[in-house]
Amino acid sequence: MATFLYRVGRLAFRRRWYVALVWAAVLAAVGLGALKAPGTADEGFSMPGIESQKAFDLMEQRFPGATADGATARVVFVAPHGAKVTAAGNRKAVEDAVADLADGSQVASVVNPFQAKAVSKDGTTAYATVTYKVAAADLTDAGRTQLERTLDEARDAGLTVDAGGSAMDDRGGAGGAAEMIGVAIAAVVLLVTFGSLAAAGLPLLTALIGVGVSMATILALADALGLSTTTGTLAMMLGLAVGIDYALFVVSRYREERAKGRAPQEATSLAVGTAGSAVVFAGLTVVIALAGLSVVGIPMLTKMGLAAAGAVVVAVVIALTLVPALLGFWPNAVLKRKARRSGPGEAETKDNGGTRWAQFVLRRPLPVLLLGVVGLGALALPMTSLQLGMPGDEAKPASTTERRAYDALAEGFGPGFNGPLTVVVDARGDDDAKGAASTIAQEIGATKGVVSASPVRFNEAGDTAVFSVVPSTAPTDEKTKDLVTTIRGERPGIESATGATFEVTGTTALNIDISEKVQSALVPYLIVVVGLAIVLLMVVFRSLLVPLKAALGFLLSVLASLGAVVVVFQEGHGAALLGVETTGPIMSLMPIFLVGIVFGLAMDYEVFLVSRMREAYVHGETAHQAVTSGFRHSARVVVAAAMIMIAVFAGFIGESDSMIKMIGFGLAAAVLLDAFVVRMAIVPAVLALLGDKAWWLPRWLDRALPRVDVEGEALTRAAGTPEPAPAAQEAARV
Repeated sequence: MATFLYRVGRLAFRRRWYVALVWAAVLAAVGLGALKAPGTADEGFSMPGIESQKAFDLMEQRFPGATADGATARVVFVAPHGAKVTAAGNRKAVEDAVADLADGSQVASVVNPFQAKAVSKDGTTAYATVTYKVAAADLTDAGRTQLERTLDEARDAGLTVDAGGSAMDDRGGAGGAAEMIGVAIAAVVLLVTFGSLAAAGLPLLTALIGVGVSMATILALADALGLSTTTGTLAMMLGLAVGIDYALFVVSRYREERAKGRAPQEATSLAVGTAGSAVVFAGLTVVIALAGLSVVGIPMLTKMGLAAAGAVVVAVVIALTLVPALLGFWPNAVLKRKARRSGPGEAETKDNGGTRWAQFVLRRPLPVLLLGVVGLGALALPMTSLQLGMPGDEAKPASTTERRAYDALAEGFGPGFNGPLTVVVDARGDDDAKGAASTIAQEIGATKGVVSASPVRFNEAGDTAVFSVVPSTAPTDEKTKDLVTTIRGERPGIESATGATFEVTGTTALNIDISEKVQSALVPYLIVVVGLAIVLLMVVFRSLLVPLKAALGFLLSVLASLGAVVVVFQEGHGAALLGVETTGPIMSLMPIFLVGIVFGLAMDYEVFLVSRMREAYVHGETAHQAVTSGFRHSARVVVAAAMIMIAVFAGFIGESDSMIKMIGFGLAAAVLLDAFVVRMAIVPAVLALLGDKAWWLPRWLDRALPRVDVEGEALTRAAGTPEPAPAAQEAARV
C-alpha cells in the first residue's frame, strides 16, 4: 500500500499540470451536468415494513388521489378574551379570511370552520384547513405572501390568528451561514496550526473542490437515481469535514519530511505513501459507517449514506492526487516562514505539547484511564432513559406562528387534537363492509384514552373505510404510544368478530413506528459497522487489542454524547442556555446519525494518531517511546482537526430549529469527548498499560490478514538517508 501510494504521490507531483487539468475538467463536467439536470422534487418519506407505511400504501391504492402530497395550512382563529369566534363580528372576520385564502392561484380548497364544525366547544377557537395544489417546496413567494397577508388582516380585525402545517415550512436550511462560519473557523485553526497562509488555504481549497465535485454529481444524477434535494445534506457536511482533515494530514507529513531535509518531490511522495495510507484506511472506515446506514431499512437514509460515502471517496482521491499536485506547484509556500527563508533544516525532535501530555499519561496511566472511563460512564447514564420520537411544531420556539397555532389548538380542542390517528379498514371480501367498519369504529372509539372517532368514510368501491381517532394525550406523550399499542392489540378480537381487518397510521403512529424500528435497528447497525471496522483496523495495525480498544472507546464516547443530549433536550438541564424552549423526545434518527457520522470521524483520529505510534514501534522504538513519538508528530494536527469539527457542528446550535440544535449539539459533544477524552487520554493510557502486548497478534491471524505496510517500512528502507535539494533548485521552485 505505502509503496503504491508513494508512486501515486510522485506521479501527481511530476505530472501536476495534468492532474490539475483533469480535476478542473471533472468539476466542469459534473457542474455542467448539474445545470442541465431536470429539477427533482423531494421524495416522500417511506419506511417499508412498518404498519403505518402499509396502511398509507393501502390508502393510496384504494383512495386514488386522496393522499396527494399537496401542501396544507391549518389557520387557527382565537377570539379576544371573554368573546367567542361565533359572535357576528368575529364570524365575519373569519369568513372573510376564508374567502381571501380561497382566492390563491395555488389553493385547491379551503374548509370553512363553521360549515365543517371546526369550532371548539367553548366557542373561543376555530380552524380552517387550506389545501394547495402543489407540494410545500413548490409554493411560490406570491402564494406564501398571500397567506401571510390574510393572517395579518384577520389580526387587524381583533382576532388572534396563527397557522401551522407544511405550507408554513420555510425553505431555508441549516446550511449557508453555519457552514460559512465553520469554514471561517477552520481557516483560523489551520492558520494557527501551520503558521502559513498557503498551508492553511490548501486543505480548504481542496476540500471545497471535493465538495463541489460531490454535490454537482449528486445533482446531475438526482433524476436518474431518484435522489431528493435533501440527499446531499450529509454528503456536503462530511465531504467538507473529511476533505479538510485528509488534506491537513498529508500537508503536515509533507512539512515534516521537508524538515528532515528531503527534496520536495521525495517529501511529497513519502507524505502520500505514509499519511496517504492512513487516509485510505480512515476513509474506508467512514465509508463502512455510512454504507452501513442501509441496515436501518429507510430508503432515504440509505441514499443519504451512500451519497455521503461517495463524497468521502472523492475526498480521499483528492488527498492522494490533487494535494500532491498543488504541493508541486508551490513546494515551499506551505512551509513555515523560517524554513522558507533559510531552507529546510533538521527534523523537529524537541518536546512539544503532545510529547509532554503523552509523558504525563505514561507516568499515570491507571488514574487517567479510570478518570476517563468513569467520567464518560457517568455522562452515559441518562441515555438509559432515552425516549425517541419526531418532535413537531410543539418543539419550535414560542415566537413562531406554528408553535402558537399548535398551543391554541391544544387549548381549544385538547392536546391529542394535534396528532390524530388514522384507522384504515380493509373490508374487501366482507359481505357487510359497512357494518364491519362501523363496528370497528365503535370499538376503537370506546377504547380508554380516545376522545372521539370521526364518521366512517368509504371509497368508491365500498370495500375500504377510513376514520380518524383523537387521543386524549399529546402526540409525543408516552400514553399516546401506549394507546396505539392498545388499539393494535385489540385487532385479533375485532377481526374475528367482524371479518374485516384494520391498520393504524397517521403522522403520530408513523413517528411511533419509525422510533421503534430505528431503535431495533441500532444494535444490528453497530454490530455490522463496528465489526467490519475492527477487521479493517486489525489489517492496519497488525494488532488484536488496539482495534478492540478503538471500538470500545468509540462506544463510550457515543453513549456519553447521547446521554448529554438526553440531559439537555429531554430533561431540560441547561436547555435555556442553548435557547431550547421545549423539551421532549429525542429525534428518532439522532442515534443513527450520531453513530454513523461520529464513528467515521473517531476512526479518522484513531488511525492518524495510532498509525504514527505503530510506525515508530515497527521502526525499533519501545512501546512507551512509540506512544510519545505518535503524540509528538500527530497530537497537534489531531487537535486542530477535532477543533475544526467541533466548531463546524457547534455552529448549528445557534439555529432556531430545535432538531438542528440537537444535531449540532450532539455531534459537537461526541467529537469533543471522543477526540480529547478517548483518543488523547484513554488510548495512550491503555497502550501504556498493555506495553508490547498492545501490538500482539496471533500467528494464525497474522498469516490470514493481508499485509498493507501502512507504516511505510518499505519506503524507509528504500529512502535511506535524506538528500537535501540544491539551494538553487529550491529557489527556482518558490
